[in-house]
Amino acid sequence: MNTSVMVWGMMGTGLASALVSGVFLSFSDFTMRSLRMADPAAGSQAMQILNREIFRSLFMVLLIGLVPVAAGIGIAVSIWTPVAGTALMLLGSVFYVFGVFGVTVLGNVPKNERLAAMPDGGVAAQAYWPDYVRTWVRWNHVRTLFSGLTAGCFVSAALLIAQAG
Repeated sequence: MNTSVMVWGMMGTGLASALVSGVFLSFSDFTMRSLRMADPAAGSQAMQILNREIFRSLFMVLLIGLVPVAAGIGIAVSIWTPVAGTALMLLGSVFYVFGVFGVTVLGNVPKNERLAAMPDGGVAAQAYWPDYVRTWVRWNHVRTLFSGLTAGCFVSAALLIAQAG
């Protein structure tokens, strides 16, 4: 494969992963803390609205779109003759598919679905809110870490490929 295509592909994948990580970081760093400080009715209702609106965002295109890209890179580098950065590409693929997407599906989505099943800001949502915030944020920290590591792997792989050139 053309070296420049690989470099730009890895850089683009790394940048997209970094953008995903930045969104997750904003939730881990201040968004959820701010919602937790609000009245439980207001905090839970705001999160319910966020969880509905996120489906219409560019973020979802990146979050979901990177799954086949990362999996494809992982499969491709397993088949190709090793090139500079192969291990980093494979590691980045595993980090994204399992550490970001897997954690999202198994950790965050079930919590979001449970909250979504409750009336916005209602008594049930208010009662569930403290547990929701505590465990949702824990899983989000994991996603933040792995999406950042994914970005680092793909950008580093791109630099190694360019250097080997």
